This record gives sequence, C-alpha cells and structure tokens, in this order.
Amino acid sequence: MTDGNVTDPLVLGVDCGGTATRAVLATIDGRIVGRGRAGAGNPVAAEPARAAAALGDAARAALHGHDPTRVAGAVVGLAGVARLAEPEVAARYAAQWSRLGLTCPMRTVGDAVVAFAAGTAAERGSVLIAGTGAVAAEVRDHTVGRTADGLGWLLGDEGSGFWLGLAAARSTARALYRGPPSGPLARAVTDVLGTTDPDTFVNRVHQLHHDRRAGTAGLAGLAPVVGAAARGGDPAAVAILDTAAERLAGTLLSLHPVPGPVVLAGGVLAGIPEIRDAVRARLTARLGRPGAPAGDAAAGAAWVAARRLGYADPALHARLLAGVPGAAGADRAVDD
Repeated sequence: MTDGNVTDPLVLGVDCGGTATRAVLATIDGRIVGRGRAGAGNPVAAEPARAAAALGDAARAALHGHDPTRVAGAVVGLAGVARLAEPEVAARYAAQWSRLGLTCPMRTVGDAVVAFAAGTAAERGSVLIAGTGAVAAEVRDHTVGRTADGLGWLLGDEGSGFWLGLAAARSTARALYRGPPSGPLARAVTDVLGTTDPDTFVNRVHQLHHDRRAGTAGLAGLAPVVGAAARGGDPAAVAILDTAAERLAGTLLSLHPVPGPVVLAGGVLAGIPEIRDAVRARLTARLGRPGAPAGDAAAGAAWVAARRLGYADPALHARLLAGVPGAAGADRAVDD
C-alpha cells in the first residue's frame, strides 16, 4: 500500500479498549494507510504489561511498511488513562512506544475523547459509551469534563456489556435452582457455560469473571446472547434490555444540558440494536435529538492527532471516518 509522498507526515491513532485495541495510520489528508488490532489495552481491564503489549502490537501492525519517523503526531485513547500516573504502568507503555521507533510523543487522552471524535468534528458536546463498561462524558477541546458512571462493574457501569452479562447470569442461576432451563435466555446462557447443574453453573460464572481479568470478554461476552434471546421473545431478556436502555439514557441525561452534539459509542450500542433504538428514543423525547453513532474510535484518535498538528478541516474528519462504517466496531458487541 502506498501513502503518497514518502516525506509527507503521518498521524497515528490508537483506541485501547477493555476487550480490543485498534490502531489507524493515516496521511495528513485523511487517507488510512495502515491498521492494526490486538487484545485488551486498558490497564484496568488487563494486567498492565499485557495491556501495554497490546498497544505495541496494534500500533506495530498499523505501521508495517511505513517509516515510523514520519509519524508527526499520535494520540492514544485509553480507558483507564489515570493508571498512567503510576510510574510502573507508565514505564511499560513508554517502553512499548520506544520499541516502535516513533519519534513523536505518545499523547494519551481518555477514551471518551476519541469516542466523541469518532462521531463528530465538533469541539464540544457529550458522548455515551456502552461497551464492556459504560460512561457518559462532557467533552470540550479534546479533554473530558464532567462524567457520569464509569465506576466499574462493582459500583456501576449500568447498561454495559458486563452489566448485561451479569444480569443474564443472575436470571439463569435463579431459574436453574427452580428446575431445568426452559426459556431462550436460560438455554442460551447454559449452552455458553456448558452446564445446567446449578452449583456448577455458579462456579463457572465466577470463573468467567476471573478470566475477564486476563483480558478476555468474560461475562460481557454474554451480552450478544441477551440480545438474541430478546429477539426470540424471551421476557426476561426483553426486560434486561429495556432496563439497560433506561439506565444508559439516564446516565447521559444526568449531564445535560450540554452544548453541542451527542455521540453514541461502544459495542453494546453498535451490536444490540434494541438497546440503541431504545436509547435514541429516550434521548429524542428528552433532548429533541437521538444522538449520532460513532465510527471507528482509532480513526477518531487519528483526527485528534491531526487537530493537534493544526489540521482542523471537517472534510479531513469525514475522510478519516468514512473508511469504517458502524458505531465503534459493529463486529464486536462489547468492546470499549
């Protein structure tokens, strides 16, 4: 793949999520010339060494065949960016950056910034992210202002992929202790866990959550199962999706009024249309607008990198985001 004049500058955008890390390399006129993907790059969701390695792997794949010294600007959107204040965690990410041969600094921003940029060229507005976790944020000048939720699975993340998976597991566990699984949701969840024995099921759910800490989808991987069961008419699944939509919309609305557009991002909103449509209906009723779907957050990060270099033409934003349809990765239902 060629990228025009070999002396022209490039920009690198990386989105480090709780399930996957994506990188985009682009020319300064908005043509994407490299892509990369790796595992979880969020140092909260995965062990920091593993998360930092995912950043390196995704960026290295995007840079393949290109001179890294041509990268004039790079932005990394990171869920859990506050952990980079810890010297040991920051050192692991810095070491990966150095190995890539990049001469520009690694500029890190919150994942809300790149998710917002993936949906609009505007400088100010709000974003709702529903992936493995869930958070709403006010964004202004590529910085995060007020936030709502984003508290992690123990204290919040209501309506997220993890929340959906946990709700499905709870519903199924209670059903199993009453008798064999009878509804579509319980049957689907027990198929995934590989058992209908109640005690074994509970043990496997706990193990699934433990695996989540190793960088796998964990309980959030059950989110698509809930959507499929709801489409099959399962009342428990329908109720879970409706509650998720109500809580997600409520999280965003708790920040308003906020000037500017509303962006909807994350794999839950992309991969489960019943939740997305219900959230948009609630936002239309309360705000008069449904919210714009985000595109690829890595391309959004590349846009932020370009803007930091002084390239702020909305047409550049349109070209960067045109290459990846769908809201923050329609191929995955729970990524951050």
